[in-house]
Amino acid sequence: MFAALLPVLGPILGEVIRKIVPDQGEQSRIEAELSLALMQRAQEIESAAADVVKTEAASEHWLTATWRPVVMLVLTSLIVARWLGYSAPGISEAEALKLWSIVEIGLGGYVIGRSAEKIAPVMAEAMKRR
Repeated sequence: MFAALLPVLGPILGEVIRKIVPDQGEQSRIEAELSLALMQRAQEIESAAADVVKTEAASEHWLTATWRPVVMLVLTSLIVARWLGYSAPGISEAEALKLWSIVEIGLGGYVIGRSAEKIAPVMAEAMKRR
């Protein structure tokens, strides 16, 4: 989610800082603080998203607790079926690619979220030591 934007936002904000602040030491300090703030916000957003998923998974209602995994399994099944040569005649290549994108986002969001969750505290500590 938001953590996926950090590699994109960092260089853009770094460029802006270098244009505005002439002193290189000050530039480094501002970039470090900005990176730390972005990572903390990303961790907060990822934590909130994780809380939503945990709440859904803990729900007493079967559909609420399992809709995410069911959707991912259905979409993955459609992709595998297409690879094996089975697909509805109305599904175009573009639609199959959209399904694949959704699966990638679903799986990537989990992997990136877990990675950011583990890396953010280490990076925050490293930034504080600078």
